[in-house]
Amino acid sequence: MNRIDKKTLADFPESITDQVATPCYLISEDAVRRNCRILASVQERTGAKILLALKAFALPAVFPLIREYLHGVCASGPIEAQLGREEFGREVHTYAPAYTTAQMERVIRFSDHILFNSIHQWHTHRDSIAASGRNIEIGLRVNPGHAEVEIDLYNPCLPGSRFGVSPDDLAGVDLSGISGLHFHALCEQGADVLVRVLNSFENRFPEAISKMRWINFGGGHHITREDYDLDLLCKTINEFRARHNNIPVYLEPGEAVVLNAGVFVTSVVDTMRNGVDIAILDSSAETHMPDVLAMPYRPHVIGGGAPDEHPHTYRLGGISCLAGDIVGDYSFNEPLKAGTRLVLTDMALYSFVKNNTFNGVELPSLYTCSLASGSPKLIRSFDYSDYRSRIA
Repeated sequence: MNRIDKKTLADFPESITDQVATPCYLISEDAVRRNCRILASVQERTGAKILLALKAFALPAVFPLIREYLHGVCASGPIEAQLGREEFGREVHTYAPAYTTAQMERVIRFSDHILFNSIHQWHTHRDSIAASGRNIEIGLRVNPGHAEVEIDLYNPCLPGSRFGVSPDDLAGVDLSGISGLHFHALCEQGADVLVRVLNSFENRFPEAISKMRWINFGGGHHITREDYDLDLLCKTINEFRARHNNIPVYLEPGEAVVLNAGVFVTSVVDTMRNGVDIAILDSSAETHMPDVLAMPYRPHVIGGGAPDEHPHTYRLGGISCLAGDIVGDYSFNEPLKAGTRLVLTDMALYSFVKNNTFNGVELPSLYTCSLASGSPKLIRSFDYSDYRSRIA
């Protein structure tokens, strides 16, 4: 049993996972709290404010716990901004590559900070913000010019990127009314990468930084990962603030808030053989775990190993009609059969916020749990009406 098995089994013992209806996402409040305490320690050591990125995790049932520690949320448009305002209840920072007039009307109602992706977008909407009478901070997303993201799909600094203004875009621009700059160039990365990104950011925008009242370091910081260098992160933030007149700093992690805090529980419906042994699940990579195909990545399965590591190897297939709806090939100590439950780890993040109803595949239920209660709590189950309401 590897390290993640031991950690996950402590938060998700069979006494709990056996009680849920499959397929489902199961979120551990204990694990979320542990992560939030680490993030809170960073805030205490640096004075930085940390926000939950709703694009990675948006479960209102857990917001009361998270808001004990974090200062607010960052949203990707009016829908997430409204959720943050109504359900989280602290600061709401909203960024999108562009806003329509109708979207901006709603963003203004629910946001404390509005971040623009271009000078033109700021000029288009600044009068509406001023006319609202709300005390809203305005920021610009800038391209820091450096990223070390290995997968191009997630790299915001590639040539031709649509994210953020360049130094040339700011030449001759009156930045009166802009109070902060935002960059986002990390993806599941450590503090050492932040050091290099931050150095590029400072070299590219020295004059603009000197005029700002706050800087937002964006997301992608894997702060709660076991091997993350917290001391380097805190040193980096503190030294940056010292260089710039103790300027306030924000961070927007999503994954770090719920890293290893959720599992996906699914059951085998049938087994078959077509050159390899295949197990058909009551779930789907295409609909329930889309990042498995898009990232792509291989989820860890409790008790499962690499192909041929254990005596019985199976290809785990989803229930949709997509030929490539495959979770991966795994081996087990015992043969799989109809009714066997499998637990996939680290499924709180970028899972239910991205799932869909392709093929009319049912959405998984949502549960939370804690060791103190010893029983899962059903937050929401879904049925035909949810599918019907999403189509014309």
